[in-house]
Amino acid sequence: MSGSLDGRVAFITGVARGQGRAHAVRLAREGVDIIGVDICENYPHMTYPNASEADLAETVELVEKQGRRIVARKADVRDYDQLEKAFAAGIAEFGRVDIVIANAGIIRLGDEEDFLAEWREVIDTNLTGVFHTVRAALPALKEGGRGGSIVITSSTAGLKGTSSPRASYQAYSAAKRGLVGYMQALANDLAPEWIRVNTIHPTGVVSGMTQNEAMDRLMAQAAAGGSNDISGMQNALPIGILQSEDIANAVAWLVSDEAKYITGVQLPLDAGFSVR
Repeated sequence: MSGSLDGRVAFITGVARGQGRAHAVRLAREGVDIIGVDICENYPHMTYPNASEADLAETVELVEKQGRRIVARKADVRDYDQLEKAFAAGIAEFGRVDIVIANAGIIRLGDEEDFLAEWREVIDTNLTGVFHTVRAALPALKEGGRGGSIVITSSTAGLKGTSSPRASYQAYSAAKRGLVGYMQALANDLAPEWIRVNTIHPTGVVSGMTQNEAMDRLMAQAAAGGSNDISGMQNALPIGILQSEDIANAVAWLVSDEAKYITGVQLPLDAGFSVR
């Protein structure tokens, strides 16, 4: 990155593990201090465990090993007041924010039990939670007068819907596609202030969402020839799943000055999934 990120501050949601942690560590390596949040509690209607407070503490250690500072707090992106208070603690410490990575997201894996609750949990986290994240950080980002970069984690589901009768999967696709419209509205609105806004669209990535017993059952069923919500998903490149660091490397470039003219873009990080 040629030192272009040194001294900047990033606000990252879902920072306790997976892509959020990878973003924090990668940016810290480039000289960025981190304001990070994670819910560190399980959802009542999801089928895999969320990150823990121990995971969040590990992220703190990993960032500090890079020689950077981090303010990490428990906060639920569905709760604007919680998120705003956590962000305010970071601003009190660092006095600025330059990068926002709205990364927190969930999906229920497996059979449907309470379709209304499952729809609401996914939409409230994956769509409204991103809105809350940006709204909490935007005043400070604009007040800095230095421009900035907002990256919203969408999905290949935000580019190409897949078939599912289950509310959680449908909500996931709806939210991830909705993020594109939200990104475009922000990109147009904030461009005069040199604040760039883009979505990223990863394929399957090693994370808590993909490495759990519920996903293992779906993978085994698909491998045996069964039809389920993941059986039709396949990358064009001969790789089954990406590492969180693969996504973080691309995002580090996207938020840097090397990408200073890129805004309003839907960036696939998908091993060719969306072209199949």
